[in-house]
Parts: sequence; structure tokens; C-alpha cells
Amino acid sequence: MQSGSSRPNRRQAITLAAATLAHGGSPAQTAPVPTGPVADDTWTDAARQRGLSVRVRWPSATLPAPAGGWPVVLFSHGLGGGRAGGTVWGEAWAAAGLVVVHLQHPGSDLDAVRALATSFSDKAGLRRAAGPQQLLARLHDVVFALDEISRRNASGQGPWTSVRATDVGMSGHSFGAHTTLGIAGQRYPGHPGFREPRLAAFIAFSPSPPAVGDARLAFKRIVAPVLSITGSRDDDVLETNATAARRIGMWDDLPAGRKARLVLEDADHMTFAGQTARALEILPRHNRTRALQAQHHALVAAISSDWWRASLLDDAAAAARLRNPVGLAPGDRWQTG
Repeated sequence: MQSGSSRPNRRQAITLAAATLAHGGSPAQTAPVPTGPVADDTWTDAARQRGLSVRVRWPSATLPAPAGGWPVVLFSHGLGGGRAGGTVWGEAWAAAGLVVVHLQHPGSDLDAVRALATSFSDKAGLRRAAGPQQLLARLHDVVFALDEISRRNASGQGPWTSVRATDVGMSGHSFGAHTTLGIAGQRYPGHPGFREPRLAAFIAFSPSPPAVGDARLAFKRIVAPVLSITGSRDDDVLETNATAARRIGMWDDLPAGRKARLVLEDADHMTFAGQTARALEILPRHNRTRALQAQHHALVAAISSDWWRASLLDDAAAAARLRNPVGLAPGDRWQTG
């Protein structure tokens, strides 16, 4: 694209398409949705002597702040990722009126994977970076991030005065989905798990059931709304038996009543990382998946934005759209229960 062009770039086009799908219109009828500033920062957990790199996306100043302040959503990247993970989702959520905090977890980010694995095909090395100690560290990262948001809000620190420090949304992809379900209340063998009361709703991108034990028992305490998002090609990437069928079926083990499942035909594991271009090509991909990627990204961005607005803002219009989402293709599945 030439400098000065008024045409939207790929990410802007996805955000526009997501807004269009959410409102049941066509791109020609819908203006681009503005977003606010993006700020990179490092939040230091002094108690653990751990620096947490974050990327914060703000809603546009042209959007009216809701009563009670802007809702906040956290995003946790997959193994070998960073704070750039979930960019597509974060842009859509900020356009929908949410403050989005992308977390980067030392020990399971790209630097850690480079130190422990020779490549993304080195499954043993990757599994070393995704062990129980790293999951526990990630869970503590989420608690610290919530503490830091509360501190900034209470101390009147800049725009943080205008956010809600409670009723926060939590999301993540792959290892980030483990993090999401872990902080939502999942139990583990020998560990009772976490259940963070400041978190009100969840989205798990490419989730998988527990490697051992009774999944229904492990998920029994997860009572807040959970949206599971996966695809028919969302296969095992670490040779841990996290097949597409098991990722899809994991939803059945969650407690009934406040859950939803989106399954996209021909979407693969990297579809749900929320990134574009080279970041998605670290694993082998099918041509059909690549061809559908922009469509899949727009659909996920729209549905996930409505999920947050319905769950965190009691948005009746968003809840109505979730009853019959627009844009599903043959083979795609949407289920609530």
C-alpha cells in the first residue's frame, strides 16, 4: 500500500469486518471503528522480582465511557509468544469499547523457547517451557496484573482512573487458554487451583482438557461464563494428545449453564493466536486454512467482542446477536448451554 492511501490495511479491514458482522450489515454500509492509543510498558512485581511486559490498548476517546468505567480484558499468549499475541482480537475489543492488556510471560515467551528448544518442531524442548512451574508463574502473573490495575485505578494514575478494576475479562490462546482456565478455577493433581474473584468472564482460544484425571472434576469450580473457540484443524502441537477432537470436546466437560462454543471448519491452531503474516507460519498450515483466515478472524473478532460486551457490560444487543451469530459458514458450529 502506498503512503497516504485512505484504504484500510489488513488489520483495519478485519476490525471493520468484525464490526460489520456484529451489526449484521455489509462493509460498504459501515464506517471503520476508531481505536485509541496503544502503550507498551513493563510492570514490575517486586515481591517476585519479575518484570511483566504488557501492551495496553485503549478505546477511542470518541466513544462514551460506560457507567462505572471502561471494562478491562486480559490476554495471555501461547507458548513462545509475547505481548504482540492476540493483536487482531485486541484491536477489535478496543474498538468495541474495552481496555485490553496483553501480557507477556517470562519463562514461556519467545526468548524462553529459543533458549530451550532448537525450533518449533522440537516438541521436547517446547514441553520444557510449558511445564507446571511455568503455568503456576503465569497464574501469579494474572493475579499481579489485576493487583497493578487496581493500584493504578485507586491511585488516580492517568487514564486508569476511568477503568473498572473488578469484573475483568480473562482470555488466552493455547498455553494462554490453560492460563485462562487455571485462573478461572481449574483444579490440578496435587494443587487446588486458583479462582480469582475479580474475573467475571473468560474466553479460551484453542483450549484442551486436562492431560490426566477427570476433566469434569477438574472444571467443576468454573462457574463464570466461558467461551471456547477452536477449529476442525486445531490439532496437537506438542504431542500431548491435544487433538482437534479433544479441544472441541473439552467444552462438554465444563459446567452447564453459562458457556458457549465456537468451532470453525478448517481453522487451525494458529488461526486463534490473533496475529497475521509470519507469526502464523511457525507450524505447517493447510492452503484452505490460509484462504479462510481473514474471514475466520473477522468472525472470531465479532463474536468475542459481543461476548465481552454481553458478559461485562450487560449489553442486550450483543447478547441478542450471540443467540444467532451472523457469518457462520457451512461446517461452523455455535452452541450455548
